Amino acid sequence: MEAIVYEEFGGPEVLRRAQVEDVHAGPGQIRVAVKAAGVNPVDYKIRNGWMEAAFPTPLPATPGSEFAGVVDETGVGVTEFAVGDEVLGRSATGAYAAYVLADVGAVAHKPEGLGWPEAAALPVATATAARVLDELAVSAGETLLVHGASGAVGSAAVQLAAARGATVVGTASPANHDYLRVLGAVPVAYGEGLVSRVREAAPQGVDAVFDVAGKGALADSVELRGGTSDRISTIADPDAAGHGVAFSAGGGNPPDEGRRLAGYAQSASVGGLRIPVEKTFPLGAAARAQELSEAGHVRGKLVLLPGER
Repeated sequence: MEAIVYEEFGGPEVLRRAQVEDVHAGPGQIRVAVKAAGVNPVDYKIRNGWMEAAFPTPLPATPGSEFAGVVDETGVGVTEFAVGDEVLGRSATGAYAAYVLADVGAVAHKPEGLGWPEAAALPVATATAARVLDELAVSAGETLLVHGASGAVGSAAVQLAAARGATVVGTASPANHDYLRVLGAVPVAYGEGLVSRVREAAPQGVDAVFDVAGKGALADSVELRGGTSDRISTIADPDAAGHGVAFSAGGGNPPDEGRRLAGYAQSASVGGLRIPVEKTFPLGAAARAQELSEAGHVRGKLVLLPGER
């Protein structure tokens, strides 16, 4: 089968298109013909070798951890899905490929009204946002600060927190402020003077902080929390420990992940949840997609379409 592979850690130039051995569904798994695969910041971090402590990566490797596509093989014991079903989910093998394996607990049926790129944009963003909001115990009446609120995970976090009844303040470049308002966040610009801008936007104070961006905002976050690192979490800043802040890396599939994803997909299919797709690429342009991801300032999601050339 066709896949994107890399045989050494490095920049986007190490990615190449290749023919690799077919994968086949094991017990409790399905094989999916990939229609769309999401591109996430963790993909380039793993490719660079920066995540070896958290995610050891045997080489050669195929990137990618989320997909949307059509089931074409089921493993022993699988009753939830059948060949021909349209699905989305998080993958057990690299998703930058023609076929991917997934554990059934991390998969949901794709609603008919949801496009392939839009479906592939959901699994990682929603699962990550929900996990961190649970870890932070964000609840109704509280104020959450989200750094990097206009990206895919940030967009999901804003909407899921607002759905819990929280007030959300989101940092982003001024060009993305109108977008954040539509999602339900109070936008503020990042950079120097952040503390005063957040205090002006949220005079009631900040109850929790979710750092998606990893751009050096943890010291300001601790100050905004009154000098404590309690209820601050980052998925992107390698200096977290130096500030006493929790680094949320995830791992494994929560038992209700598929059920939650089904709900998010249904909401997205009727416009109730928005993870916009900024740009799509053919599979062979994976290096360019990761290059754009690494440069930052992406609103929403970048998506690969293996069927395109």
